[in-house]
Amino acid sequence: MKQGEHGSATILAAMVIGLVLAAVIGLGSLTILYGAKTEASTAADAAALAAAVATYPPAGAGTPGAEASRYATANGAVVVSCVCAVNPSFATRTVTVIVEKQVSVPFFGTLGVKAGATGEFDPLAWLGG
Repeated sequence: MKQGEHGSATILAAMVIGLVLAAVIGLGSLTILYGAKTEASTAADAAALAAAVATYPPAGAGTPGAEASRYATANGAVVVSCVCAVNPSFATRTVTVIVEKQVSVPFFGTLGVKAGATGEFDPLAWLGG
């Protein structure tokens, strides 16, 4: 070995181990975030469908916002916004709900993952007409 080259393999090995560790942490974090996005999407779908039905008062559900919150919470998320006005007419209506799910990601802390969904309700189809 030449003088001054002692330990260069150790430094190179440490750098390679560091890069592999960073890649593992990055992939693990992406997996956690992808799972949270899927769960947030499920919560948004459930919240939007529940809110859509609640826009028609004779359906017997609570208020659209309360129903959206109830279904989002049951799926581990919170409602960020709900465009879901009550409409007593027989017209088909559409609601839009955005939810957020908090997830803990190692080395990054707690992050919020958002998802949105649209739900539609047709009172005439519900009434069988």
